[in-house]
Amino acid sequence: MNLIDENIAKKIFNKIVYPAQKGKYSEAAQNISGIIKSLYANIPDQKRISYGRVYTVKILSRHLFDQFKKNDLPIFEIAANVYNHGGNYQILGAAIGILSIHGLTDFKSVLPYFESAGKSSQWDVREMAQMFFRKLIKKYPKESREFLLRLAESEDANTRRFVSETLRPVQENRWFFENHEYPLSIIKKMFKEKSPYPRTSVGNNLSDLSRRLPGLIYGLVEELVSTGDKNSYWIAYRACRNLVKNEPVKVLDLLKIDEYKYKKRIHKRSEYQGNSS
Repeated sequence: MNLIDENIAKKIFNKIVYPAQKGKYSEAAQNISGIIKSLYANIPDQKRISYGRVYTVKILSRHLFDQFKKNDLPIFEIAANVYNHGGNYQILGAAIGILSIHGLTDFKSVLPYFESAGKSSQWDVREMAQMFFRKLIKKYPKESREFLLRLAESEDANTRRFVSETLRPVQENRWFFENHEYPLSIIKKMFKEKSPYPRTSVGNNLSDLSRRLPGLIYGLVEELVSTGDKNSYWIAYRACRNLVKNEPVKVLDLLKIDEYKYKKRIHKRSEYQGNSS
């Protein structure tokens, strides 16, 4: 699906690329939102459920990177200045998207921007930072691990959530299923997480892994419960939201409970009397 037609391509050049070329970074930043709206308007109605604002930001950031490179412009300088200009998620998201591509060849330079975006007060910006950083994990696993381990000990709850969400085994991170020690070596630093926001993310992360690695997660659930820590227990409970669908009695036994509640579904031990785990 090509959202950038000839008309929009001209607008992008005139309103963003050309001002950036002249060093007018604030002007370029201010024009990003209008371009995003034009891109969104080009998405067919029936596809807007699957392709929305995040998709438009990804498309624009890739196009801008290519245009800056084609015109031999200082990509990092432009993206950094646009990010520092501030603004809504469209402006900051496009900037962090460009920086993520630049980071594939200059990893260290973009880390401060991801750390900043990861603790942004804007939810959309945090989500985009997580998404865009995943390509850098794959390219620089060792360096990314060191970065994320440091952030996992941050005093900021949003920053800690950034760590866990970045490591969710989504499409870009499918390789985690064959290399599960990589994400777990980082997430384990948060197994006693006290703040609800990142704690939920850690539990969700383990739940995601359980779809393909149930045995591994059962072992971690047992380990978490055995600590006696209430936050570890909460994470263990959350980690079982998929496991309980297939082996409810085993989950109830591990969590030492008679009922497991998630959303509207309640799994009661009494329902499974006579069944083996």
